[in-house]
Amino acid sequence: MASFRELPSLLLLIAVFSLALLSVSADSDSQRVSELLALQSRSKSGVIHLDDRSISRFLTSVKTPRPYWLVIFFDATQLHDKTELHLKTLHSEFALLANSFITNNQDPESPSHAKLFFCDLEFKESQSSFGLFGVNALPHIRLIAPHQNPKESHQMDQGDFSRLAESMSEFIESKTKFVFGPIHRPPMLSNKQLIVIVLAILIWIPFAIKKIVMGETLLHDPKIWLVGSVFVYFFSVSGAMHNIIRKMPMFLADRNDPNRLIFFYQGSGMQLGAEGFAVGSLYTIVGLLLAFMTHVLVKVRNVNVQRVVMIVALFISFWAVKKVVYLDNWKTGYGIHGFWPSSWK
Repeated sequence: MASFRELPSLLLLIAVFSLALLSVSADSDSQRVSELLALQSRSKSGVIHLDDRSISRFLTSVKTPRPYWLVIFFDATQLHDKTELHLKTLHSEFALLANSFITNNQDPESPSHAKLFFCDLEFKESQSSFGLFGVNALPHIRLIAPHQNPKESHQMDQGDFSRLAESMSEFIESKTKFVFGPIHRPPMLSNKQLIVIVLAILIWIPFAIKKIVMGETLLHDPKIWLVGSVFVYFFSVSGAMHNIIRKMPMFLADRNDPNRLIFFYQGSGMQLGAEGFAVGSLYTIVGLLLAFMTHVLVKVRNVNVQRVVMIVALFISFWAVKKVVYLDNWKTGYGIHGFWPSSWK
């Protein structure tokens, strides 16, 4: 048994040993962060490609809490030809998301610098990791906090990447409290393309002026104005601007059955492009029938023809409006009811 005189030496030895363990742990954490930063710098998009071994290195074998967050995109190259899954599009948006975050937080003094890393996993290379996270359907994105294990990590729902990079960044900001910053999308046209377009316009201007003076342009054709007005009406009532601004997909793949497509999403929180186009088409049918009855049908001299066409048009219009009301009730739960005049009761 150690004597009381030896007790201070033992305490000092324990303290030194504890400090050494803490130092080794800190060195190990900083080493992992340095490795992640090196892998990130070697990737053009900033997305770090992981496999089963690196998942063990940076996630499962590390004691919590880790000094970093991980966002993992689960991919399968054999499913890229399934256009309904949008894996290529989502992966490119994920890469854009990673590049934007790195660009916005590249200053070492930024509180978000080296705290969040974007990674991807490919199914054929990392089947064990897919099983570790319990991934059985794609698309699938996970956010792993420093204190979480794979099973406890945050999963992005389909609504969280419905607006692509923008909605992904909102999800990450809500969970991490990091300041993400703007999404840096590349310009639609390069400088060379802009120069070619400008030159083409300058060459075309004299010919266009000549056509305008002679009244031979498409803008002088009433049919073009008619088609254009119908298009503007459809564009307005179909929610196309909403779809463009929020980058809403036309449809989604069913999470329970990837081969099944969802064109109508039940719930007022999100509207798919197919829903807007369906409702816009119904509204356009009613509008065209109304225009036909008020501008064309009134010029028909045969009264019987007028009555038959009027009845058919009213029946189709009633059916279209009924479908719109039914869809609104199914989607939002709100009902629209008709009431007879009180004097009729």
